This record gives sequence, structure tokens and C-alpha cells, in this order.
Amino acid sequence: MAEVKAADVAALRKASGAGMMDCKKALEESGGDMEAAKDWLRAKGLAGASKRAGRAAEQGAIEVRVDGGVGALVELTAETDFVAKSAGFTEAVASLADLALREGKEELAEIAYEGGTVGEHITQLAAKLGENVALGRVVVFESTDGIIDGYVHTQNERGVMGVLVELAGVDTGSAQAREVAHDIALHIASMAPQYVTREDVPADVVERERAVFEELTRNEGKPEAAWPKIIEGRLTGFYKENCLVEQGYVKEPKTTIAQLLSGLGGDATVRRFARVKIGE
Repeated sequence: MAEVKAADVAALRKASGAGMMDCKKALEESGGDMEAAKDWLRAKGLAGASKRAGRAAEQGAIEVRVDGGVGALVELTAETDFVAKSAGFTEAVASLADLALREGKEELAEIAYEGGTVGEHITQLAAKLGENVALGRVVVFESTDGIIDGYVHTQNERGVMGVLVELAGVDTGSAQAREVAHDIALHIASMAPQYVTREDVPADVVERERAVFEELTRNEGKPEAAWPKIIEGRLTGFYKENCLVEQGYVKEPKTTIAQLLSGLGGDATVRRFARVKIGE
């Protein structure tokens, strides 16, 4: 049996929401493999939602800019909330979002900025603030035939979550389409989908979920003849929870995002989205 470190148990507990002893048992049964331990807990019905896995305790700020067919999202990380909400820090992330929008690039570090490069400026900012400051995630969307929209959720005086979304197959001059794009951006911020459609879910992820659901069903003592139907039902639930177009719209849960889009015409779809949250 693998030797289990207390630090690994604590990390698994934070990621899964399961009890300390259950986490220790999971790691023992999984030979110390963290991902396998998470699956073991889920199969036993002991874990919380899989979305909690992988969260970090980082601080920082996020800013989003959209102008016509271009959208940019920039994350700047720091060690403490105190620094992340300071004027100098939030002004820096806003300026970098403007730069990403203007340049249309996600690789910012070597771009000329204030007499040097972005990377050099961040190094100087870190020295000034006395913390480890770093450029986090940068996302840029460009579209010539769709609608791009964005949203920033502000908390404690700085953006803590940002969203970009692109709609395709719509009239780019339609006020209704732009309103729906913004509504979907707000929905993404709240409901945290992982994929646009079920077809976007990687095959290995589907098989992993199927294996977990099969083990969970077996452990529940369900009749073996009923397993296929139960497992498929649970997979459908997984898709409804994680695939944007199958989620119930946050403002009207009985209406799916696919149905919301259908009001814009049969070709309307979400081409892509990005959701970035500090500490996640």
C-alpha cells in the first residue's frame, strides 16, 4: 500500500470536498495518484462536484475589453487581495487588456510597452508592490462574421472573473442578437460550462465519466440489467451540467441555451467561449 503524505490528503480534501479519512483511503487505494483518487471518491459517492478540482489560492485581477469584432481578456496575478485591488494593480491590468485588444495577440510578454516590454513592466510592478506579480491567462477572440461579447464580474474593487463569447450564424447588426450574446456571457460566468456542445467533450473524458458512473451504479447495488440505462442517464446529466447549449438558462432555467439561440434563427450558435476566474 502506497505511503500517503498529509499534504496530499489535504490537497485532495480541498479539491474534492470529501472527508479527511476518505481522502486518505482514496489515495491509498489509488497508489498515491491524485486524479485516480478523485475518481475513486466520486465512484464511492464521497466527492463534491468535479469542478472543484484543481483550484488554486492565487489572487489577482481580470479585465475584459470588446471593440467590434475583437475581444480581449487579461489576468494579472498577485499574492494578496490587498495588492490585487490596489489602484496601481487594477490600472495595470486594464492597460494590458487595452494592449491585447489593440495588438490582437495573446502573447504579450515581448510586446513594446511604456519604454520597455510588457514582461519588463510586470517585473518592475512586482518590485514596486513587493509581491510576486505575473501575467496570467490572456485570451483574444477575433471575428469577421460573428458577434463577440464580454463580461467582468467585479468583487472587492477588482474584476475576479471574465468571460468572452462569440456567436455565429447571426445578423451582426441585430440588437437582439447582441443582447442574447451578452445574456449568454452572463450565463457562462454564473454556470461555468466546460464545453459548448457534447460533441466537444473529448472521448477520454466521456469514457472516464462512464467508468465512474458504472462503478457508482455497481456500488449502489442496482440490478445489473438496469446499469446501461442508469449510466446513460447519468452521462446525460453530465452533459446538461457541463455543455453550454444543454444548460438551463440561468435567468429562465426551463429554457436551454440552445432554445435561447433558436430565437435568433436556425443557424445561430455559440462558436466558442472563454471563462477565467481568479484562483481557478
